Amino acid sequence: MAIGAVSGISQQIGKLSAGKSASQLTSQQQQEVNRLKAIDSKVRAHEEAHMAAGAGLAGSASYQYARGPDGRQYAVAGEVSISLPSGGTPESIVAQARQVVTAALAPEDPSPQDRAVAAAAEAMASQARQEISDRKPTGIDSAAGLRAYARSAATEAGNATSIDEYA
Repeated sequence: MAIGAVSGISQQIGKLSAGKSASQLTSQQQQEVNRLKAIDSKVRAHEEAHMAAGAGLAGSASYQYARGPDGRQYAVAGEVSISLPSGGTPESIVAQARQVVTAALAPEDPSPQDRAVAAAAEAMASQARQEISDRKPTGIDSAAGLRAYARSAATEAGNATSIDEYA
């Protein structure tokens, strides 16, 4: 009995999933199928661009589907998760943020959400670049440090030269 019930259910599912063939669709239904196919293709290309450019930072795509008049599922929306950098050195954050921006803006037509992710990554990169800048001595400080080193080295050697003095 259970086998017969399962068999009957699978036959019904088979009939439902088969849908209508292209010859059974009205011209309006065929136009809808063509429109859904175009959307599906665009959505998948968009998400694949994110994944390709995101490399190790991008997850896999997830899609939302609509059923066409032919009974098939077509992707009508999608998303790819991407990891914004957290922690690490400022240099690594800058590099990762650059990759996030590239991944977010990779599709031909970035969405407002894509642009928001790119802007957030740019802000993180800017903050990390500021941290890098804050910890590096300025050119004047470096020159003063070199002059002091040159004077101390010359004093130890007992022979200061003008090159050592202005280094």
